[in-house]
Amino acid sequence: MRFRSDPQAIRGSIAPLMTPFTAEGAVDHGGLENLVRWQLASGSHGISIGGSTGEPGSQTIAERAAAIRTVASAVGDRVPFVPGTGSAKLDETLELTGIARDAGIDAALVITPYYARPTQDALFVWYRTVCREFPDLPIIAYNVPSRTAVDLAPETVARLFRSCDNFVGIKETTKDFEHFSRVLHLCGRSLLVWSGIELLCLPLLALGGAGFVSATANIAPAACAEMYTAWQSGDHERARELHYGLHPLVDLLFVETNPAPGKWVLEQRGLIASGHVRPPLITPTDAGIARIKDLMAEGAPYLSPVEGYTVEGKQ
Repeated sequence: MRFRSDPQAIRGSIAPLMTPFTAEGAVDHGGLENLVRWQLASGSHGISIGGSTGEPGSQTIAERAAAIRTVASAVGDRVPFVPGTGSAKLDETLELTGIARDAGIDAALVITPYYARPTQDALFVWYRTVCREFPDLPIIAYNVPSRTAVDLAPETVARLFRSCDNFVGIKETTKDFEHFSRVLHLCGRSLLVWSGIELLCLPLLALGGAGFVSATANIAPAACAEMYTAWQSGDHERARELHYGLHPLVDLLFVETNPAPGKWVLEQRGLIASGHVRPPLITPTDAGIARIKDLMAEGAPYLSPVEGYTVEGKQ
């Protein structure tokens, strides 16, 4: 939690971990620890868990809490740890955020409440409630309208930023790039904005974004981290090279519903013991696997090495 007092330090490529399950479907905590070690060795600037890529909707609050504790221990204050702690229910959101705070997280990533389709005033009250409940914990909104059926408007983000001292940022997972710009225009660059859309990660940096929380970091953490550092150091050509080089791996992740394709890759590369996904998702179909293999071969130069991190029985 050493970054909790300085959320401006939470920048760069924040890897949103997939949650490994055993072949029988239980959360694989050893696999989680292995993924954290590999991510840190690959240069990721921060770690998250419990976002859409982590299948939180298929897990109980107790399972999510246990995973947060496992990752917090594995990260050990070396980089910022920003887990997703939101739910469609306020009581669950407050419960899990409190557990995560006590586990030593640096900030909480709170998704907009899904399915209910609240108004902008209701969203303001929701986030203000979370912020007031945890005044010493940085709170980051997670806006992902494709999954929640509600969009946190730039004006509401600005209202929260003005009203709550610990509302520090937003992960924007919308393909409306004007949305990014309007949020930063209304709030100023002291608001931290991360992209959750893979092909908007690099463009957001040109607007003054803080970085990205990209599913691509699950299979290419080194390239994602280097894209950020290259841009920040002024090597824009290298950053663009990485952006375009990662295109096949981005496409790979969405051949079928994320995170099933990425988990298949992690299992094939020996980083997790099983690519199991929980219902309602299924593992990739034969046709999907054929396409994944093609894209994996095309993007092979940008896959991060796995030597020393393969699990027992995996090569």
